[in-house]
Amino acid sequence: MNVEMKKVGAVGVIGLGAMGMGIAQSLLRAGFEVHACDVRPEAVQTLVDKGAHAAQSPAALAAQVQALLIVVVNAQQTETVLFGEHGAAGALAPGSVVIACATVAPEFAEALGARLAAMGLRFIDAPISGGAAKAQAGEMSVMAAGAPDAFDACAGIFDAICAKLYRLGEQPGQGSKVKMINQLLAGVHIAAAAEAMALGLRAGCDPEALYEVISNSAGSSWMFQNRVPHILKGDYTPLSSVNIFVKDLGIVLDYAKKSIFPLPLSATAHQMFMQASAAGFGGEDDSAVIKTFPGIDLPAKASLNQKEPS
Repeated sequence: MNVEMKKVGAVGVIGLGAMGMGIAQSLLRAGFEVHACDVRPEAVQTLVDKGAHAAQSPAALAAQVQALLIVVVNAQQTETVLFGEHGAAGALAPGSVVIACATVAPEFAEALGARLAAMGLRFIDAPISGGAAKAQAGEMSVMAAGAPDAFDACAGIFDAICAKLYRLGEQPGQGSKVKMINQLLAGVHIAAAAEAMALGLRAGCDPEALYEVISNSAGSSWMFQNRVPHILKGDYTPLSSVNIFVKDLGIVLDYAKKSIFPLPLSATAHQMFMQASAAGFGGEDDSAVIKTFPGIDLPAKASLNQKEPS
């Protein structure tokens, strides 16, 4: 089946983590036929219970859909989904659209677009931002680049999953470049928020009062307001982990190194996340970077009988 000029009806989602699960559920609410695949059977079953179709492999999923969203962690996982054993690329019909959402190096996205085009497939370089809550609500931001006909075919998909679709050109890699800059700021802001809260704790400030004041003052940031409550609750359940920013800031610094461009704040933040990962916190929420600061007593996780901080 050639889907060159047809609107997409059946959509596949591979990768059902915090973002992918929300994307898949948003597509179901919009009336799409959704096929799901993940290494965790329980995640797939969650979607099947809501009306999705399960697939045992990326290839099995690809044979059923006209568009495929890959919502995995990194370039290596994206490569495996598409070209590994039972990979999706070879099973997609000509003209199908691959929408890759992981944060990857721009040169990887560029090369991926060329590989898929050589197979008769269309590609949208479409990294995402907004967190699990906005993914669940269908209100993400998508930084995307691809051919106009691919966007036209997938217009309903983007209507379902995002509040803001930024079309950044036709050349794959442009979306990943903008996402790279976003991650530079996100990582630096998280590291700065952790440093500020650590100093506040060391100085004897009431942490909840400090959070309230800063959140309503000029020193605030979206990341401060979003991540510091994890610290106040002592809950480091990963929505985005320390190791994500080891990876993402690594992409930023690798790109800058090739361009011979200095990024002193990014380099410092990257070292802070590296230190947290080396200390054993890599799988925890990225706000766990605060755990590397010495001489402070962090709030403990509330028990079931305790009221959590607001």
